[in-house]
Amino acid sequence: MARRRRYSDIIGEEEDPMRGLANLFDVAMAFAVILLIAFAFSSHLPELLSEQSKVTIVKNPGEEDMEIIIKDGKEIKHLEMTNKTAGGRGKILGTAYKLETGEIIYVPVELEREEKK
Repeated sequence: MARRRRYSDIIGEEEDPMRGLANLFDVAMAFAVILLIAFAFSSHLPELLSEQSKVTIVKNPGEEDMEIIIKDGKEIKHLEMTNKTAGGRGKILGTAYKLETGEIIYVPVELEREEKK
């Protein structure tokens, strides 16, 4: 009596067609973790986490909703800029110039006086 060969007899019943997909998922997860670690080190995150560093972050510079975050050791200050004008007495500290490249240069009063001489 002739026996018909079934497809499962040819490839074997132990083969799982989804096994390759699981391996691809593992590779994708490892790649994602590596990207997160690379991003953390490229954005100076370790500086923000250390207790001895001094870091200043300016969010949205020059905009209405500008914020300044200052970290000095363990102390963190959060400053929000408003449209209110500050009042009071003070003295001129220097002049700030914005270059065509977008850079801002601050020149203290002492240096301005030396250049004028």
